[in-house]
Amino acid sequence: MTTATTTRVATLADLAALEGRPLGTSSWIDIPQHRINTFADATDDHQWIHVDPERANAESPFGGPIAHGYLTLSLIIPMWDEVLTVDSVTMAVNYGLNKVRFTNPVPAEGRVRLNATLQSVEELPKGGVQVTVAGQIELEGSERPAVVVEAVYRFFE
Repeated sequence: MTTATTTRVATLADLAALEGRPLGTSSWIDIPQHRINTFADATDDHQWIHVDPERANAESPFGGPIAHGYLTLSLIIPMWDEVLTVDSVTMAVNYGLNKVRFTNPVPAEGRVRLNATLQSVEELPKGGVQVTVAGQIELEGSERPAVVVEAVYRFFE
């Protein structure tokens, strides 16, 4: 099992030196069927390819039940916390996503992790910085990532 590799800096000013560089890789997160079912309940998305293992095993082109793409994407939050730490930050917000592609289905009982690179750092007019991160949510055992994402975060000291 791979553990997280985290980039840690003291202040926001230290981020500029990391532009264009890999930040690290999170630890693996398990995607058991009960997590998929809980997500289906939370979002009212009970499509059979996610929540009916018998039917998915028999009829799905994926060979069994798969996680919702948005479930996999939502896991970027705990994975991101493992990839970058800025000690001086008092508040961080998800500002948005510039690009998201669901490139590979995540089977029930699969595992995913985040691999991230810092694309850019911009100072904000009223303080803080905005960072744009290129991420791949990797699927264990597959060369192709489950999700390719460009995420934008704002950090404040």
